[in-house]
Amino acid sequence: MRTRHPMVLAAALCAAAFALPALAAEHDHARGERGPGGGPQGHFDARYQHDHYYPARGYTTRALPRGAYSVAYGGGNYWYHGGVWYRPYGPRWVVVAPPFGVFVPFLPPFYTTVWFGGIPYYYSNDAYYVWREEQQSYEVVEPPGGATASTDPPAPADVFMYPRNGQSAEDQARDRYECHRWAADQTGFDPTRTSGGVADADARQKRGEYLRAMTACLEGRGYSVK
Repeated sequence: MRTRHPMVLAAALCAAAFALPALAAEHDHARGERGPGGGPQGHFDARYQHDHYYPARGYTTRALPRGAYSVAYGGGNYWYHGGVWYRPYGPRWVVVAPPFGVFVPFLPPFYTTVWFGGIPYYYSNDAYYVWREEQQSYEVVEPPGGATASTDPPAPADVFMYPRNGQSAEDQARDRYECHRWAADQTGFDPTRTSGGVADADARQKRGEYLRAMTACLEGRGYSVK
């Protein structure tokens, strides 16, 4: 059996003593399970099988996470990081709900795409985000009312697309929907509606126009289309 030199063993024990609290703190922050005083401060978001932990709203912290993004809204500022929103609270920061209508340039690292009436919403930590082409940003919106939610994207037409540039599943879903929306606007034919939203006599011609527009859009975004 090999034995370590006493100095090496002491150094290892010292490193472990410093590393364990840091790892524990990182674990607690990531899961958001404990707050000051050891009380439960976590929120496990299981809606739409999102299955991710966040700090509960009302939880306070002494410092913002590194890389928090500042967003001006309503005469004040919010900070946004990992799907969690913060506001100043005296010398600390408090976790809050994001205001409806605020824009951010990127989605949280963990989100679930949920479809309502053929429109993709990006869900994370009890908040819904929708892409706005005009602002080139994502807007925090109210939960859609009256429409059935689905985590499966609609099949707008018989278009089979294959990514040429290694696009992720999220990129593919977004590109497919945005090209579908553009093709429907250009041709007046929407395959997610009964008869495409046009007269039965025009449906066949309009469907062909829609498919050509859809194909052109997807090919322009780096897909092979069949």
